[in-house]
Amino acid sequence: MTRLIFIFFFSCYTVSGQGQSFLVPADTLNTPRFYTALSFAGATYTSFSIGLYQTWYKNFEQEPFHLFNDWGEWEHMDKFGHVHSAYFQGILTYKGARWTGLSKKNSILTGIVAGSLFQTTIEVMDGFSSKWGFSLPDIGANIAGTAIFATQQYWWDEQRISVKVSSMPKTYSDITITSTDGGKTTTLVARANALYGYNYFERFLKDYNAQTYWLSFNVKSFLPKDHPWPGWLNVALGYGAENMFGGFDNSWTDSGASFNVPSELYPRHNQFYLGFDLDLTKIKTKSPFLKSIFSVVNILRIPLPALEYSSNGKFVFHSFK
Repeated sequence: MTRLIFIFFFSCYTVSGQGQSFLVPADTLNTPRFYTALSFAGATYTSFSIGLYQTWYKNFEQEPFHLFNDWGEWEHMDKFGHVHSAYFQGILTYKGARWTGLSKKNSILTGIVAGSLFQTTIEVMDGFSSKWGFSLPDIGANIAGTAIFATQQYWWDEQRISVKVSSMPKTYSDITITSTDGGKTTTLVARANALYGYNYFERFLKDYNAQTYWLSFNVKSFLPKDHPWPGWLNVALGYGAENMFGGFDNSWTDSGASFNVPSELYPRHNQFYLGFDLDLTKIKTKSPFLKSIFSVVNILRIPLPALEYSSNGKFVFHSFK
């Protein structure tokens, strides 16, 4: 969805005879813009739903609608992913609604509905899949992400605390893992490829070991207006996890053979981060095009130094995280 929104902004800029003024939000409801945005949203949702089913869910067995409790899976990294997705879908849809000239209140409602609709569609598809199920914890995470966007926009009329994600490529060991009966072998690389994909884009979306989710605080917005703290410099708190080769634990079955990653070599653990961040929306520019681009890219944390404390009691300084 993020890429589609980016393409939408870029297309508006390049095809509009009005140039950058086309990207400036309307003061009152602009009917042509409203129907353009509505058509775009409808096409995006439809293509998203059909494409997701055809490329993913169609490959797995279906069964009657059912629930699935995945609380604690992937050290809660997937839940943070739901929070982030619902948040940025809400905020970007809100900005699109404001672009059409909708009021602040109606734009917030639009963001809530859009974010909830996209995320709930995924959960419903999960509910009919034999491999997963409709997850109430996921729904809770979706609500949390939408609430973070909506409450800030309503009370502060800005996002003082942004939800972001970063992902640094990981290199996995080619250590041999022998099945519990000693009959077959595999490697951590093969397991990571099966779970998280082969290319960077797949790994960015699916590799929970590589991802970090952040709450990025715009310090300037909490200080007096004349305070010298730069408006674009945020302080961020991050959460991640390491050595995950299965949802709840590091054991799995492949072609009838059971494997287990030795915990003494690769212990699953949680990671907590403190670092700086850039709030791209606070960078001063007169270009509506750049403002639009910054709004989209701002859902990502640009790699910067960060201090890590892990649940195994270790401190690590990262030059880029």
